[in-house]
Amino acid sequence: MALAPRPHQANTTAAAAPKPPAGPVVFETPPGGILPAQLSPAEQAAVAALPPPPEAPGGSMVIAQPQPVALPPLKGGPAVANTALLEKTPDGYLPRISDAGLTPMQAYAGAQPPAGRPRIAIVITGLGLSASNTQAAINNLPPGVTLAFAPYLADVQNWVALARQKGHEVLLQVPMEPYDFPDSDPGEHTLRVSVGEEANTRRLSWALTRFTGYVGVTNMLGGRFLSEPGPIEPMMTFLMRRGLLFYDNGAASRSVAPMVAERLGAPFAQATNTIDSIQASMEIDHRLADLEAEARARGKAVGTGFRYPVTMERVTLWARGLQSRGFVLAPISAIVATGKK
Repeated sequence: MALAPRPHQANTTAAAAPKPPAGPVVFETPPGGILPAQLSPAEQAAVAALPPPPEAPGGSMVIAQPQPVALPPLKGGPAVANTALLEKTPDGYLPRISDAGLTPMQAYAGAQPPAGRPRIAIVITGLGLSASNTQAAINNLPPGVTLAFAPYLADVQNWVALARQKGHEVLLQVPMEPYDFPDSDPGEHTLRVSVGEEANTRRLSWALTRFTGYVGVTNMLGGRFLSEPGPIEPMMTFLMRRGLLFYDNGAASRSVAPMVAERLGAPFAQATNTIDSIQASMEIDHRLADLEAEARARGKAVGTGFRYPVTMERVTLWARGLQSRGFVLAPISAIVATGKK
């Protein structure tokens, strides 16, 4: 099954793309905690030996079958997983709120910026599908930029571990039904309007077990799904009860997610600006300037971009002068709104 590339998306994966680091399972154990059942040594070895996913002709990514994923160690960085926040299921580990009330959104949050300055969050999506671009995003973008990873490939946990070690906050991209489905088809685990709450919950749970260490979920496609309050409400309720935020990347022009989130009191943020809808340096610079104007007026602003090299280049250059212009770069968890109005 091939993942259809995003419209006007160019594949830039190098022939000899770098691989993410591999290593044994490591957990951060709470005081007095007991480790849950982990992957066996044989499973860990099998995961570590998995080859990188091949590229299909025409630039589509060939999606590997779901595999158990080993959690790699982090040296001198934040833990990939806290056992108090994990619930074992047949599909893998689901995030949960700990018995002490700690949420994944709190535990895996990036460094929170100081108060007093307008905050701007940038979320870069599509990570984990191109090794070279994923590594470039992790290494070159400033730590305040939030990175969103697709759930499909077996090595994604290793990339997430490296991203968190570098200081990036992480989101999980969940495939959701677009208006042109099935012409644009994000895969068999896509949340859909017509399949019902039980089926969507199973599909959502599958995505949530692909890796750990994320503060919340964002949509992959999803124009139609996010326009229907019926299927959105149980999805958002499920996420809220597991201590996760929902980030609407702004691609769905008729999204009712803000209305549902406000009614539920769910942790939520929405992009108001897609910074690279036109992939040109000058256009991206203009969109980033628009975010500054919005943040100056409202105290915060959020923009979404894809892992295009030009996007990462312009965001990196823009961020260097952000503080001198009176703004602060913030992870998405520092932007979320919660509670009913």
